[in-house]
Amino acid sequence: MIVELGHFALCLALAAAIVQSVVPLVGALRGSASGMRVADTAAQVQFLGAAGAFAALTYGFVVSDFSLRVVALNSHSAKPMLYKVTGVWANHEGSMLLWVVMLALFGVMISVFGKMIHTPVRAIVLAVQAMIGVGFYLFILLTSNPFDRLPMPPLDGQGMNPLLQDPGVAFHPPLLYLGYVGFSTAFSFAVAALITGRIDPAWARWMRPWVLIAWSGLTAGIALGSWWAYYELGWGGFWFWDPVENASFMPWLIGTALLHSAIVVEKRNALLTWTILLAILTFSLSLIGTFLVRSGILTSVHAFATDPERGAFILLLLFLAIGGALTLFAWRANKIGEGGVFALWSRETGLLVNNLLLTAACGVVFVGTLYPLALEMVTGDKITVGAPYFNQTFLPIFAFTMLAASVGPFLSWKRARKDVVLRRLVVTLAVSVSGTLSMSFVWLGFDAVGLFGVFVAVFLLVATLQDLAGRIGLPGVPASVALRRLMGLPRSAWGLYLGHTGVAIAAAGVVVVSIWSSEVILTVKKGEPVRVGPYDYTLMDIENTTGPNYQTSIASVHVSKKGEALTVLFPERRWYPVEQKPTTEAGIETRWHGDLYAVLGDPNGQGGFVVRYYYNPGVPWMWLGAVLMSLAALISLADRRLRIGAPGGRKLPMPQPAE
Repeated sequence: MIVELGHFALCLALAAAIVQSVVPLVGALRGSASGMRVADTAAQVQFLGAAGAFAALTYGFVVSDFSLRVVALNSHSAKPMLYKVTGVWANHEGSMLLWVVMLALFGVMISVFGKMIHTPVRAIVLAVQAMIGVGFYLFILLTSNPFDRLPMPPLDGQGMNPLLQDPGVAFHPPLLYLGYVGFSTAFSFAVAALITGRIDPAWARWMRPWVLIAWSGLTAGIALGSWWAYYELGWGGFWFWDPVENASFMPWLIGTALLHSAIVVEKRNALLTWTILLAILTFSLSLIGTFLVRSGILTSVHAFATDPERGAFILLLLFLAIGGALTLFAWRANKIGEGGVFALWSRETGLLVNNLLLTAACGVVFVGTLYPLALEMVTGDKITVGAPYFNQTFLPIFAFTMLAASVGPFLSWKRARKDVVLRRLVVTLAVSVSGTLSMSFVWLGFDAVGLFGVFVAVFLLVATLQDLAGRIGLPGVPASVALRRLMGLPRSAWGLYLGHTGVAIAAAGVVVVSIWSSEVILTVKKGEPVRVGPYDYTLMDIENTTGPNYQTSIASVHVSKKGEALTVLFPERRWYPVEQKPTTEAGIETRWHGDLYAVLGDPNGQGGFVVRYYYNPGVPWMWLGAVLMSLAALISLADRRLRIGAPGGRKLPMPQPAE
């Protein structure tokens, strides 16, 4: 009965989305207040329906209702409860249901917390959100119904991929979807701006909180997925330029550009057309990512769908959403203009350069990700675009992006004094070079490429701290005055400084672990020491035991340095009988400077075991940087200026309905 109620709730959500996509839009075009008010009610009904359907599917997983096809194929009665719940979205049907729940959640949040938004704009935003929802509700009901019943239910289920039975990956998809789906709000605001002509600082301020939420969620989701790959897959790596990884990275890059561009609109009423285009492209890339992962075009632990019908349906949604928005943009963009003018030496120019570099970086990833797929479709040839391509193309562009982000805060709005900026840069350069050389001599050693990467990260960090010091008056005021000014900074300023600091720390970690990590892969016997960088690893013992739904072998690996015992690592090798699959659990000891890392492999039949030992310097910095970036967006979100109005600008005439 609960399952049938869930199916009904999903159909109710579709009906509410259809009403929400039509009535408020017509009301906004005709100036009907009653028609526009329908948007709020319909958004709330749609959310209740989607949430009810999701709750019903969750119930099916929790009670192990194997009459549901999706439960029988993706769960098992012996699974721990955590993975029964998270198994709801660890499959194609459930993940798409989570997608529409997130979409409905953003809609209802706009209806409840967006009362400051101009009524016609809010009505059209909610209507566009609902149009996206209609497409995905139809996709679920017609091709991916999570409530399909089996005529002859099995006694037990087939289980879930053991790699997905992990806390890290359990919460990775919801955070990713918070970003993917959250960027739909930017798309909807862009379409509403093109329809109403409301393109001004107020519009940017209305949009920015939703972009901050999405960007924070996507940042956390990408970092959590990277962390999971690092400790779960046992390869000692955190990023492999896999197409599925790139699918989430591309909207993050353009979303970062959008955040900075929206600031220019809000502060200077400039870059209007460019900001609208970025808003459309950000969500378009989210949809392309959904297509790559859910269409069956890719084979991955993340990709569940293999039915061509599903891929064709998503491709149709892509064509309608992206094509429709870009057509509207082409029709109305020439009437918008770019707003205010600014000098070459200005913060606006700095942010524009930042935007162009981020867009170029995204273009490089886009080509490297989709070119092999396009080539295979056209010629049948299969090629792989791997790390060498991305390292040689993406990394230099991103390095210049970080340098641009370093200079940007030194520039004032509209017109900056070149001599003042250059003097500040000389100080930043001197401190950064000194810091980089010190790290080289004391710890890292010499590697030209690696030291340049470290220098770029240090340069951004020093520039950020230097700008913060100047803003609170240091070193020209007493410490008590500086502290008072520091505590009085707007939260958006705290977000800026924390965000740039996070980027610098994460980038430094990426460079250090990529260049200076140590790795040893060999077969060892118990008691045999192995040198890994400055450390000695010794396999001491292996214990066989059982977990909730797996069998495991747990090794004890003692780590020492110069004869002094430091720690014991406990890598595992697990076997899941239901799924008939093995997994590894790395043994990791995290220290401020890096990770001691061990992986247990197969026995060789002669008393030895294959092991992987690593010393990964800089890895903790990556996770710290990611946390700071995600937190920075949430702190900026708390700025009270995002909850009040902003001065309005000129308006374009609204398109008139046909007679």
